[in-house]
Amino acid sequence: MERRAQKIYQRGNNRTNLKIIPGHFATNHSHINYYIDMTTIKIRQNEAKEVAHTIASQYSYSNVIDTIICMDGCEVIGAYLADELTSAGIMSLNTHQTIYVVTPEFNTDGQIIFRDNLQIAVRNKHILLLLASATTGKTIEQSLECLQYYGGNIAGISAIFSAVDEIGGHPIYSIFQQQDLPSYQTYRPVDCPMCKAGQKVDAIVNSYGYSVL
Repeated sequence: MERRAQKIYQRGNNRTNLKIIPGHFATNHSHINYYIDMTTIKIRQNEAKEVAHTIASQYSYSNVIDTIICMDGCEVIGAYLADELTSAGIMSLNTHQTIYVVTPEFNTDGQIIFRDNLQIAVRNKHILLLLASATTGKTIEQSLECLQYYGGNIAGISAIFSAVDEIGGHPIYSIFQQQDLPSYQTYRPVDCPMCKAGQKVDAIVNSYGYSVL
């Protein structure tokens, strides 16, 4: 698969890029014609810091952010983002005036949960939801329902790549959008033209990686 990889650079910043691989891929919610590989962005120190700097620039002094909820393995970016936001003067109402960086847990039914010891970082907190990608918005919808249940207040939603502009009235701030990948398509599995044409699925993918079939 990697032999087919191409790089898409962030507009105005050649230090940040996405690696995209064309093919037929299945996610939990859809079929897509490109796999977006964000491995190095999420685990390489200099790339994670650069992405965090870009995301932080999307927020202003008027924002209050107490907690960053990291989805999709974005913990390294989340830690740098907390530092960038603090350095930029973004206010936190936490007692120690520092931002919590938290990763939720998924139970056996696929529901997002926060254990009792982590709920202090969610309840009545202003939360920035950080994701690697948003294709259909299903994960964001699930996350918003979870945060509402635990009493969190959404202060912002940021993603490295998003094919949707808003979910539930909340705008999604992203570094890469669908116009950066104009041929990127997402389909419901029952409507997938690649399936109808008999094209085999190359891999099962999610925001953590891929498993070749």
